[in-house]
Amino acid sequence: VVFSAYFTLQVIYARRKHKISPPETRGHPEFERIFRAQANCSENFPIFISLLWVAGIFFHQGVAAACGLLYLYSRLRYFQGYAVAAQGRLGPLYASAWLLWLLVGLALVGLLAHFLQP
Repeated sequence: VVFSAYFTLQVIYARRKHKISPPETRGHPEFERIFRAQANCSENFPIFISLLWVAGIFFHQGVAAACGLLYLYSRLRYFQGYAVAAQGRLGPLYASAWLLWLLVGLALVGLLAHFLQP
């Protein structure tokens, strides 16, 4: 929630800085990058929360929490990099995608162990 609020505030500040009134989503390139970064993070948040929850319940809470913290950090770096330049998002984007796939794997292993054990 804190990250979502931070990203949303950055969009508001960019709107004010570049005088772009809602509902407009086009304008200065810096605003467009910040707006898109916020939208991308918001789109991935439900997937992240779901995977974190399942991996924490069925695999291991500590491992899932560590992956979750790394994911949040990589998304923050993604947002900051994208706000500066479109190419600045790539490294953190790959890191956050890798962490999501890791959470998928942990969730699957945990689910399989839970449901296949006699």
